Amino acid sequence: MQQQFNQNEQQPIGQTNHGAHEVMATHEVLHGLVGAFNEYLMCEEHTNDQELKDIIQRQRQFMTEEYNILLESFKTGQEPSKQTSVYKMNQSNEVQFGLSGGKPTKPNQAASQIGDKCVSGVMMSCMKSLSSCMTMAATECNNPVVRRVIADSVPNHIEMAYELFLYQNKKGYYQVPQFSGQDMQHMLNAFEPATGNGTMLQ
Repeated sequence: MQQQFNQNEQQPIGQTNHGAHEVMATHEVLHGLVGAFNEYLMCEEHTNDQELKDIIQRQRQFMTEEYNILLESFKTGQEPSKQTSVYKMNQSNEVQFGLSGGKPTKPNQAASQIGDKCVSGVMMSCMKSLSSCMTMAATECNNPVVRRVIADSVPNHIEMAYELFLYQNKKGYYQVPQFSGQDMQHMLNAFEPATGNGTMLQ
């Protein structure tokens, strides 16, 4: 029979199955997701391009579901009522290589100067930070459900960051230089396959 506890009494160890590191790391992830919602709301006000607005809305909707799943599994320590899903971007994965001239970038001095280039850059930085935070948090979790939910979120945020990179690249905001042919061949051939099966010598 399950024991009843007053609110002032401490819950028995194992009832929620969370360690201290896991709790702090999960709090950081949840705070990061809340921060992403808020950043996206602010960014949307400065967005003119409909394509970028669609990305904002799709990513925010996905993060809302993701946040609720993580929060449920964190509070209960049990399997959530809804499984995690996979984020699907709408961008083509074609990258435009090379550099073209343009005005150098500098910090904006007024909110009126914020546009699609700035907004997409802020969003991409946000997704990159969240994917790093989630990766670190997943290594701190002892609860297998919370660990899986957070770990499953990492590739989704990598995908969202990549979608924003592709948008920026297509618009010319994020240019991708390349090595010369000779330098590229040198870099590609700098390593050779390992030999043996990796077992230690006797």
